[in-house]
Amino acid sequence: MLQSLMVFFHENAVGEFLLTMFISMVPVVELRGGVPAGVAMGLPIPAALLASLLGNNIPVPFVILFSRRLFRWIRVHIPRLGGLVDRLEGRAYAKMSNKNLLRWKAWGLLMFVAIPLPGTGAWTGSLIAALMELRLKNSVPIIFLGTLIAGLIMTALTYGVTVVL
Repeated sequence: MLQSLMVFFHENAVGEFLLTMFISMVPVVELRGGVPAGVAMGLPIPAALLASLLGNNIPVPFVILFSRRLFRWIRVHIPRLGGLVDRLEGRAYAKMSNKNLLRWKAWGLLMFVAIPLPGTGAWTGSLIAALMELRLKNSVPIIFLGTLIAGLIMTALTYGVTVVL
């Protein structure tokens, strides 16, 4: 069973596309790892970018809608994990305390998500949007646009590396 899954994900374009999406859904890795991984598996660059964008943006509305409630529930029902939740929130609040992010809200969030560096991206941007109490209909397009910009940057970097190799 496991072997047939591995074959599916590595020996056809649909499997490679889905695997690239899954890689891009992982926090911290996101599309910064998804685009290069998709290209390395043999996907054409536009397909790797599309798969990474889709995968990276699937968790966004769920993080915005449920993160604060989930954190509250964890603190009440699983107090041992309260410290982890406090650290996650603390990191998000620290990033949110940036003067430009607070002053420019939507534009600050866009710039934050668009920079393809560790600690920025759709996951953290979604958590910040939730903590800033931005509405879903306003924050999702901003985060998507930010991931598109980050994806284009990563695609350019990946394409530059593949051309050199």
